[in-house]
Amino acid sequence: MAIADPQIKPQPVIRQLDDAAINRIAAGEVLERPASAVKELVENAIDAGATRIEVVIADGGKTLIRVTDDGCGIAPHDLPLALSRHATSKIDGSDLLNIHSFGFRGEALPSLGAVGRLTITSRASGHEAATISVAGGQAAAVKPAALSNGTVVELRDMFYATPARLKFLRTDRAEAQAVGDVIKRLAMAEPFVTFILRDASNGDSRTTFRADAQTGDMFGALHGRLGGVIGREFSENALRLDAERDGFHMTGYAALPTYSRGAAVAQFLFVNGRPVRDKMLLGALRAAYIDVLSRDRHPVAALFIDCDPTLVDVNVHPAKSEVRFRDPGTVRGLIVSGLRHALAEAGHRASTTVATATLGAMQPQPAGARVYQMDRPSFTARSMTFQAQAPYHPPQQGFAEAPSARVEPVLNDAPDDLPLGAARAQVHENYIIAQTQNGIVIVDGHAAHERLVYEKLKRQMAENGVAAQALLIPEIVEMSDNEAAQLMDVADELARFGLTIEPFGGGAIAVRETPAILGEVNATAMLRDILDELADQGDSARVQSKIEAILSRVACHGSIRTGRRMQGAEMNALLREMEATPMSGQCNHGRPTYVELKLSDIERLFGRT
Repeated sequence: MAIADPQIKPQPVIRQLDDAAINRIAAGEVLERPASAVKELVENAIDAGATRIEVVIADGGKTLIRVTDDGCGIAPHDLPLALSRHATSKIDGSDLLNIHSFGFRGEALPSLGAVGRLTITSRASGHEAATISVAGGQAAAVKPAALSNGTVVELRDMFYATPARLKFLRTDRAEAQAVGDVIKRLAMAEPFVTFILRDASNGDSRTTFRADAQTGDMFGALHGRLGGVIGREFSENALRLDAERDGFHMTGYAALPTYSRGAAVAQFLFVNGRPVRDKMLLGALRAAYIDVLSRDRHPVAALFIDCDPTLVDVNVHPAKSEVRFRDPGTVRGLIVSGLRHALAEAGHRASTTVATATLGAMQPQPAGARVYQMDRPSFTARSMTFQAQAPYHPPQQGFAEAPSARVEPVLNDAPDDLPLGAARAQVHENYIIAQTQNGIVIVDGHAAHERLVYEKLKRQMAENGVAAQALLIPEIVEMSDNEAAQLMDVADELARFGLTIEPFGGGAIAVRETPAILGEVNATAMLRDILDELADQGDSARVQSKIEAILSRVACHGSIRTGRRMQGAEMNALLREMEATPMSGQCNHGRPTYVELKLSDIERLFGRT
């Protein structure tokens, strides 16, 4: 009896998968969770020219997703074709780089029909309304329906045909939050469209998000929409962005450094109107704020990059959340320079939330019944009463001459109609109290002078260049040919900051000069750090950041120290220089250099309103 050789395996047979299996596989790439389905359906509605989009979900979208729009609709004879894979009205397939719409792959609807119970009801201009249903990949016939205009897409029991996928979904609340995030991002991209999100869980329909269509010009509409989505405080403290470079145009709004977050949760990036998550773009945003934020704080921004579609590839991933630029360096440079220019133009401005937080920290003592203004005696009556009741005191040493006084009065004729007002006193040998026309300003003298010195040092470096120190014996750093080529691609930029490198053959790099201000440098470690940054972000600011860190340290040690008493002229000179210096509203570590309190807010603290 012959014994089969266990090493001999049967020849594998190549099979053609049926359409149902193909659609379920495609659904695994396109539809990760209910939020993915909502994204695909809402993008289809936007592509259809909708001006009002309403989304209804139940149980986080697991049991119901319904998207209603007033777009152009689908003709009855096109409904079956819309459920076929790679059927789309948005491209003709001749040029996959010249894409002007959100969707173009033709995979969303058939994928939804393969994993859930999908119904599409639509009415196009010049046609009667019609509906089609598909469940688990099996489509029914087209039937007449009642609908005035637009399209209604309803998906029930998502992943019922692939129940294993349900185990990977999160709680209903987490899935509903993800759906809300998707709607908000798309609402930012389309400020002239009304978006409504309702939750119909447990039979109770409630509106969880609404953004009505904005009017006016593009910037005005965007500002209003961002205020409604991100929050009013963001719109109050956001800087307008409008910059161009080599065919790329950046618009949007970015918050002042003193309005920042503890995590990168409020950074929104769009490329040709499409919400994306891109490491290179996020790295550029971070690099633009590196000079005004500490490492544990993150900027808040909504950036819109627009360019010719042929300059960016959006067909990188089925979810279309990743993009690839033909010239990533240009885009990164545009973001960094555009943001830094806007921050510099903001001058000494600090966010309004600084004053809000200050007022919130001031807790007035509980008071009795409110005394309204009309019930108070007049100023003259109060003065006469106080004089009559005041006990007699012999003349004492004046306040200005009191040796134990903690407040240094400043008697000067400086005008208070300037942005930071006129200095009136110095307290605790550091904090300057200035009077403005409608309030007061409290300045951290040390932090403010630190920023002024730092900006002066940076200007000097920009004008005179970075001094380089030649190494007596060049340091040779061994690396792969590919790594050496990456470094040589940025050699000219590194040379601007005093780091001179040359190829040494066989993948090695010779370090000829290093920045003098850094002193003794571990060239191998620095080059490795630069390579890591290039791999992660596509660009490197490692040398520049190290130099600026040294300048920041020098500025800190060279600035006015806490404990020094300043004369009135000195304090006013500091205020005037702050008004003329970019980014003086925050110190080198991102903390505010001053707090402005309106007189109305101060009076409210004392119950004088």
